[in-house]
Amino acid sequence: MYRRFLQIGTISGALAVIIGAFGAHTLKPMMSPDTINTFETGVRYQFYHTFALLLAAILYRRSPFKSLEWAGIFFISGIILFSGSLYALSILDISGAVGLGGIGAITPLGGACFIAGWISLFMGVRKSSHGSRNSSGNQKSE
Repeated sequence: MYRRFLQIGTISGALAVIIGAFGAHTLKPMMSPDTINTFETGVRYQFYHTFALLLAAILYRRSPFKSLEWAGIFFISGIILFSGSLYALSILDISGAVGLGGIGAITPLGGACFIAGWISLFMGVRKSSHGSRNSSGNQKSE
């Protein structure tokens, strides 16, 4: 699973650069300041959670705890739901589409996935830390 997370993470990083550049160079002249802010928030959170996904993958390879796998799944879901919905809202705002509320309702679900990912990552790191100590509490030598 760690390889899949690494692959998705590298693709997500590349997409964040592409989407950010597209927004800055192509869409920005058509966007209101609020829409620019929304779009940039999507790119920023995609980057943050791409790094978190890569971290979860690296840790999962070393210590394959289920909580680290869930962290990766939650980070991917959050990127799709949170950042994806902000991108969609921005594009729809440029096009003048009405009825954007449905897509806007998806954004908090993505945020909840990010939070669940960070909690899962914490749990995995905590388990990993406990697993590297012997019964006296000292670090194992490797």
